[in-house]
Amino acid sequence: MSKIALVGNNRTFLASVSKALKAEGLEVESYSDGEVALDAFSMRLPDLAVLDCKSPQMNGMELLERLREESSLPVILMSSKEGEIDELWALRMGADDYLRKPCSQLVLLERIRALLRRQKIWAAASHEDGTEVPVMVRGPLTMDASRHEVTWRGEQVSLSPTEFLLLQAIAHRPGIVVSRNQLLDEIGDTTSCDRIIDGHIKRIRKKMREVDDGFLAIKTVYGSGYRYSAYETPLPEPAIGQKLVRSLNSP
Repeated sequence: MSKIALVGNNRTFLASVSKALKAEGLEVESYSDGEVALDAFSMRLPDLAVLDCKSPQMNGMELLERLREESSLPVILMSSKEGEIDELWALRMGADDYLRKPCSQLVLLERIRALLRRQKIWAAASHEDGTEVPVMVRGPLTMDASRHEVTWRGEQVSLSPTEFLLLQAIAHRPGIVVSRNQLLDEIGDTTSCDRIIDGHIKRIRKKMREVDDGFLAIKTVYGSGYRYSAYETPLPEPAIGQKLVRSLNSP
């Protein structure tokens, strides 16, 4: 049974959503305080969290930032703020989805279902029946689905389940443009707009550039989608000794 955590200051909303989720056969814990929620998460992480930006003591953005320091827990962030800036900022911070309030309970429930489906896709990638999962190597990129590990030029990169699935989908066929709608299908999301993909891609690039500031392997094809081309990323400069050997051996 999947466990859902609800964090917010609107007790009426928390109670109604909790009731609806329990009717779906889900386990639900509600928290009216972000600090209390974080303490509870340190003992046992839920399978998914819905965070309200207006939570007292620690708002949803702050809680998301703290969670991303140590966890790839799927998160839906809710906010009453208008405009794209807050949505883009939330996605760049690592939210898996973003909803503006007020939103219908049905929409929230469908977004929760979409993220839980994504988790099942992620779990299925590890072949729980024990069969071996091939490791995908694309130039400097190595992706091991059975261990949920990603390395770039030998350096480990920590990706959330959503980010892993997106990178895997783009890198699977190098040189081929993958549309945003195709990427939504890959992560099992049938409810979000394609703009959410852009936020995830920006976060993947940021994480890759933390280990390689010259990372350029994910190319944006404007109006179409994204394309993987590892060999458009410049190789590291050789050490001084290597340069000298090359110069001596060159004709």
